[in-house]
Amino acid sequence: MNVEQQRATLAIALMSAFADGGKDGRERDALERIAARLTGEGGSAAGLDMQGLYQDVIFHRVTVESAAAALDDEESRRLAYEMAVGVANADGAQNERERAFLTQLRGALQLSDADATAIEADAVNIAGAAWAAAGAPADAALLHSPPPGQGGSAPTANVDRTELDKSILNASILNGALELLPQSWATMAIIPLQTRMVYRIGKAYGYELDSGHIKEFLATVGVGLASQYLEQAGRRLIGGLFGKLAGGLVGGIARGATGMAFSFATTYALGQLAVRYYGGGRSMSTDVLKQTFDDLLAPAKEMQARYVPQIQEKARGLNVGSVMDMIKGNRV
Repeated sequence: MNVEQQRATLAIALMSAFADGGKDGRERDALERIAARLTGEGGSAAGLDMQGLYQDVIFHRVTVESAAAALDDEESRRLAYEMAVGVANADGAQNERERAFLTQLRGALQLSDADATAIEADAVNIAGAAWAAAGAPADAALLHSPPPGQGGSAPTANVDRTELDKSILNASILNGALELLPQSWATMAIIPLQTRMVYRIGKAYGYELDSGHIKEFLATVGVGLASQYLEQAGRRLIGGLFGKLAGGLVGGIARGATGMAFSFATTYALGQLAVRYYGGGRSMSTDVLKQTFDDLLAPAKEMQARYVPQIQEKARGLNVGSVMDMIKGNRV
């Protein structure tokens, strides 16, 4: 995939991120920061200016049709649609605007109904499994949980911290391993698995969390669902880790170090933050939540280096069925 095709694919993913019409200031800021990071982490060397591309999308200097026109082979068109669908499904459900955008994109990319349906089915199954595990539909009222940062008393809970820490580490290794796989469903599975982890930590401390609360928890610390998916997919695209470009698992390991460290560290920091937040009776303010997450992220990135062999071994045993079982909680 050449630079022009990479730019077109990432432009389509960005357009999908804004298609819902509901991005708040936090999500927009996160998307802009991600554009800057992708420019600095391999993008500029590859001739990509993600910050400039972000501005082109915001000010409508690039359109669905112009981006689709740059994708002149079936593989690149499918990948662009997979990324757009992944962004649209990151929060668990498509709204009317997102569905309209994907319909327009499908036509511009000249995808068959069969291809589009198959791509969408993978995204819906993976994202939907996690939100189902987290209780309520994505737009449900917060029946049990106040928004993060507003406090609340802690239910009585007898928590085995050793087992909880082990589960967080296992989730981090798993998400690092997913970064090494060439299939698009691997990237789509990372956020649902993080969602499932936060849900299980809250439940361990006696809280019955619904999906709305978990989304707000992630957004509060700057891990917006659509923006995080876009960053993961962007790293993989720039690194050549999708499809035939990966050169198999060995090629993925060689070129996936940055993404592997990112997903491991983000998952581990989120898990430890959730332990502190729910274990402490949800008494952290929004600012303290953000600062604590940032403080946890740096050592988690350093910690990842010790677990590279386990991450590589985990990647060798993964397939879509085993990952779906983990999302649903049927396997650890």
